[in-house]
Amino acid sequence: MVPTNRYVVFLTIALGGCAVDLATKAWIFAWPPGPGRRGEWWLFENYVGIQQALNQGALFGLGQGFSLGFAALSVAALLGIAIWLFVYQAAQDRLLTIALGSVCGGILGNLYDRLGLPGLLDKDGQTVRAVRDWILFCYHDYIWPNFNIADCLLVCGAGLLAFHSLRPLSQEHLASAQADNNSSAAPPQAA
Repeated sequence: MVPTNRYVVFLTIALGGCAVDLATKAWIFAWPPGPGRRGEWWLFENYVGIQQALNQGALFGLGQGFSLGFAALSVAALLGIAIWLFVYQAAQDRLLTIALGSVCGGILGNLYDRLGLPGLLDKDGQTVRAVRDWILFCYHDYIWPNFNIADCLLVCGAGLLAFHSLRPLSQEHLASAQADNNSSAAPPQAA
């Protein structure tokens, strides 16, 4: 049985992370474009800034124009994560719950944009289905693709998942797995 506090932890991270992402996007995209060459506002000149960008693709702008396809994959991922955590009870693991809460917060933030819910319109009056990115990193002539808080949640969640997969299993987890294996291997009892 999944402890109730795992639902609270998961929903707090997922919904809280999504709320922070959407609030920062709304705030940044309400500004007029910045005064720089490419419409950027520099926090640390030529290193860290704010620049509005729309990404109709995925990671690093790959798959431009497939926003609805990425939206469908996002919904499938959300469903898969919820089933794994709460039906198959993977949420008994606190670190896994935190990692997947972070991933879901990122998915939700970017899904909102991909569905066109911010209400952005192109020059023809059509709904823009693109992720709103705004964090800008540069190093001399190298410019990292813009990203947002949802992307940070996705990367942090993926990093925690990698850490989780590499850490040694606790003695309690090993004993529980052994007990599960023993109970499933036992022959059925006659009534």
